[in-house]
Amino acid sequence: MAVASHTATPRDPTAAYRVWNWFATTLKLMARNKIGFAGFLVVVAILLLAFIAPYFVAFDNTARVDQIYQPPSAAHPLGTDSEGRDVWVQIIHGGRDILTVGFLAAAITTVIAVTLGSLSAYLGGRVDTLLTWLADAFLSIPRIPLLAVLAGILQFNSQLALALIIGLLGWPTLMRAIRSQVLSLKERDYVEAARALDLSTSHIIFREIAPNMVGYIAINFTLAATEAIYASAGLIFLGLVPLSGSNWGVMINLAWTRGAIFFKDSIWYIMAPILMISLFQLGLVGLARSMSEIFDPRLRRGG
Repeated sequence: MAVASHTATPRDPTAAYRVWNWFATTLKLMARNKIGFAGFLVVVAILLLAFIAPYFVAFDNTARVDQIYQPPSAAHPLGTDSEGRDVWVQIIHGGRDILTVGFLAAAITTVIAVTLGSLSAYLGGRVDTLLTWLADAFLSIPRIPLLAVLAGILQFNSQLALALIIGLLGWPTLMRAIRSQVLSLKERDYVEAARALDLSTSHIIFREIAPNMVGYIAINFTLAATEAIYASAGLIFLGLVPLSGSNWGVMINLAWTRGAIFFKDSIWYIMAPILMISLFQLGLVGLARSMSEIFDPRLRRGG
């Protein structure tokens, strides 16, 4: 009686295993750069604080006139504000809006810059001249004054509207950098092969060229996020955006307009949101250093 032979084959790793393996490898590469890994930890910690912690810490907006500008204590780790509200609670609940605007604006900036920069370099000729001239025209306009003027004309009454206007004004610098990258990449053999196969321009740009700039794009995305967060915080501080809800920019604005600087125990209220924004920016800059080593094998050292 014949017995059917069965050859054992290695079991394919599950999707969860592949994700975990990729994550572990990425962390290992990040750890090679101490500053970059520290930046990664700072970014993760602040993201958890802004997006997860609010679900566990209730927001109390009740004014307590007998606790105005209290110094840090066990009850109030960062003291209180001009209405006796806990500053630490406001820090926890104040990061989500401003970070969301920053990342949305960075995403808009990156998509526009990658698309226009790639088209400009790949098509060349009049298209390149027109898009380069458009980028130069945008770069010649002071960004903050322009945002201030637009804030007086338009209504920045939502996160998406604020992110959209910041993103639409932030693409020229990255667009020129992407153009330079594509000018060198479009001469590579795989692009020539795609042309020989008569593949479409969109296929060549987004399927052949763009994947080879993933590292460069990711690094510049983090830098675009830092600029967008500073821009949004600046607009809120100047009162050019409606002061709705509670976020770090609103905290800085209220501290300034309510004269917190004249009270000796108000330093934590003034500095807390500024330090959170600054720490997040430093974390993103440090993270960009690690990302350089992750995406560029030439920068890796050791085994």
